[in-house]
Amino acid sequence: MKIAGARRAIDAALDNYRNQLDTIPDELFEATPPNGGWSFAEVYSHILQATIGSTIAAERCANGTCEPTKKGLTLVGRFALLFGYMPKVKSTEEGAQIPVKKLTKEEARNLLIKCRNRVDVITPKVYNAKQFSRFKHSRFGLLNAQQWFRFILVHLNHHLKQIERIKNKFSI
Repeated sequence: MKIAGARRAIDAALDNYRNQLDTIPDELFEATPPNGGWSFAEVYSHILQATIGSTIAAERCANGTCEPTKKGLTLVGRFALLFGYMPKVKSTEEGAQIPVKKLTKEEARNLLIKCRNRVDVITPKVYNAKQFSRFKHSRFGLLNAQQWFRFILVHLNHHLKQIERIKNKFSI
């Protein structure tokens, strides 16, 4: 996927997250779903923190502040970025999870705005980023700015599916 197409898809995913906030009942936003798992608030915490962190990594690559290297993606990273699919992660894997907290809806709205602003800042930089300026992802290896941009999209879409699973648990 080209950068412009990825940007449109990222915007659409962020719009979806914003719209979902209005459909999730306030009393269920921070509630743990039946049979366990993350609450909506925890998913929003994770995805928004990860998106901001990924934009920072992409910007570092684009600004050339990473060590140039020919090392790259792990096999899992290649698979995820090629097919747009996040493999299952055990919560015990090192670096697999960003610490989450139960955000309020207002905090989620504010972080969505921050994410969108960060994507606005990095998008023009990604176009001209050097391919061999890479920053490490805990599972996917060394990603360049374009790969970090693609990761943002894949990760956003992955957790949108999780939001739907939580809705099903609550019968929303």
